Amino acid sequence: MKAENRIFALVDVNNCYVSCERIFNPSLNNRPVIVLSSNDGCAVARSQEAKDLGIAMGVPVFQIQDIIRKHDVQVLSSNFALYGAMSRRFMTLLGLYVAPGEQEIYSVDECFLDLTSYEHLFDLTDYAQEIRNTAWQWLNLPCCVGIGRSKTEAKIANHLAKKNKFFNGVCNLIDMDPCSTEALLAQVEVGEVWGVGRQNGKKLNAMNIRTVLDLIQARPTEIKKQFSIVMEKTVRELNGISCIDLERDAPAKKQIISSQSYGQPIYDIENIKSSVRLYVQRAVSRLRDDISLCKMIGVHIQTGRFDKTEKYMPYVVMQLPEHTDDVLEITRIAMQAIDEIFKPGFKYKKAGIVLMEIIPKSKFSPDLFTDYSLQIKRAKLSDAIDHISHKYGKGSLSLGLCGRKEEHWQMNQGQKSPNYLTEWNELFRVG
Repeated sequence: MKAENRIFALVDVNNCYVSCERIFNPSLNNRPVIVLSSNDGCAVARSQEAKDLGIAMGVPVFQIQDIIRKHDVQVLSSNFALYGAMSRRFMTLLGLYVAPGEQEIYSVDECFLDLTSYEHLFDLTDYAQEIRNTAWQWLNLPCCVGIGRSKTEAKIANHLAKKNKFFNGVCNLIDMDPCSTEALLAQVEVGEVWGVGRQNGKKLNAMNIRTVLDLIQARPTEIKKQFSIVMEKTVRELNGISCIDLERDAPAKKQIISSQSYGQPIYDIENIKSSVRLYVQRAVSRLRDDISLCKMIGVHIQTGRFDKTEKYMPYVVMQLPEHTDDVLEITRIAMQAIDEIFKPGFKYKKAGIVLMEIIPKSKFSPDLFTDYSLQIKRAKLSDAIDHISHKYGKGSLSLGLCGRKEEHWQMNQGQKSPNYLTEWNELFRVG
């Protein structure tokens, strides 16, 4: 099929984190709501009412206390378990509207659909409205849909659908009058284009390319000369030529990072080890979900960036005996790393680990002298840990004391909602 004949849709949940919170707490409807980052530091999600008050994305919460008090803004801590559970339901629902291989989950709240095969079966605008209505009826999640001849064009269409109420949540650039399309795109800043970014946006502005329409009308060869082949593809995609196909399989991870700031400063090594054990468990769980193995682990601890006292931010890379997904072995090496880099007398504010040299498990060849009996026992133990965690929730089983909510290093999450869908003791109650 020719690239010019492709049709893509981008489906995006509106204000995803806030929308997930409103499902279980209707009192938040029609009120300004913000969701904070880890340790309740910055606003990472805002309802439309909060945006209308001028609350910017990423603004530190202490800078907007006056607005919060004056307008009774509802402030919530991040509840990533809830958002992840709702995202999985949303993506499963979208998968009902396309065949296998025609869906790409782009992020927790965004999904590309290949609608090429459905153009002659349905009015695609009506089809997109049906998707929106079903998402609202089944999950109570509001979403917008953008339809275009390429992924980049679908992204811009989604942006237009969100910003212009007359689209009623669906912008289909394929069926739109060309003059109307140009008029709309002439009002959208070039920085809104998928993949342009802030720095490229400044460079394009210096070339007098300020709007999406300006970029569409630019010469692809000149853009390639000034930027890269990636930006050239962006221009061609905006002109309706599909250059970026769906990623049907998520690319294999080259690194897995698990890191977190502490709720309050930590001075002793045992608390740091306790936190790092938890980070290792989280990282290894993701490693095993990908059916992969790692050979190296990086470990870091650090004092606060803005502390006026002496700073200390060591980082060490440790080699594992062989590629493995054994949580006990990786934890043992991580504890050795902490012993090596820890120095008393500092106020530590953050720690984390990085799994490196990752390969698919299918490509691993064990050493000739590997103790297979021990390896089988460890594999069964890891499988048992995964099974218990999946059944009873993360943190239900740990290596040593590392997941308790009363630990001093746990994040500040004073306004966190219950995990309605994942924790037995926090299940949603009716009546």
